[in-house]
Amino acid sequence: MPRVQVSFEIFPPQSVESSFRLWEAVQALAPLHPDFISVTYGAGGGARHKTQDTLATLQGSYGLPVAAHLTCVGASRAETLEIAAAFAASGVRQIVALRGDAPQGAAHFVPHPYGFATTVDLVSALAKTGQFTLRVGAYPERHPDAPHSQADIDWLKRKIDAGASSAITQFFFEAETFLRFRDSCTKAGITAPLIPGILPIHSWAGAKRLALRCGASVPVRLDEGFAAATRDGRERLFALSHCAILCDRLLSEGVSRLHFYTLNSADLTRDVVRALGLGPDLALSRVA
Repeated sequence: MPRVQVSFEIFPPQSVESSFRLWEAVQALAPLHPDFISVTYGAGGGARHKTQDTLATLQGSYGLPVAAHLTCVGASRAETLEIAAAFAASGVRQIVALRGDAPQGAAHFVPHPYGFATTVDLVSALAKTGQFTLRVGAYPERHPDAPHSQADIDWLKRKIDAGASSAITQFFFEAETFLRFRDSCTKAGITAPLIPGILPIHSWAGAKRLALRCGASVPVRLDEGFAAATRDGRERLFALSHCAILCDRLLSEGVSRLHFYTLNSADLTRDVVRALGLGPDLALSRVA
């Protein structure tokens, strides 16, 4: 059985308080030996600098492998490639290339007039530099902008053919959702690894809001389960059990990589990884 690899997504802190929270989470997650930690990316100069600062700290202070998110939002082609070049100059060799969400207040994504119109264009340009391992997003359930589910699979194949080496999926609540998607991708000739995106549920109300935004379906049984667990004061235990069972089912079906959307909180992610028997309990040593 191949070694299971885990990876984590974090976002740059927006305040001093959130900075302390993030670095406490990193210290808890680093001993799990992640394959990489991805750092999300926002449009606008300040947000981009926070991404770069976070990547630098992960590499310099903790010696962790990192992947930088890069989107098509709010920048020209030249500006986007300059940011990628800055990532490369700082030692970042992995990029998660994404279209990006519509700017706040906008109903739909509108490309910058001189920017990359699609993720395929972005991936193609980054691949030509020869400097990065490229990952892209994938959608086990229909993306809100896609006309049908097959369009998501066709678009994923185009991204892989453009130069991406793997794809990280949007989160989902049932293993069968991912497994059906994996079968459809295989049928479409996609051979690149599909890494399931896992959302440990810190708040069921918050998770449902996220699901509504990204098109993930909410199982009735899960809604009822969280309602009962909340009444009994066992919401965290139910969340831990649900996530561990979901991951265990995926592993039993041959999945060898798991990517956790941590929301900058380590406790549930760490406990799920340990429950699966994947996390050595080692002390974190900072890089001098």
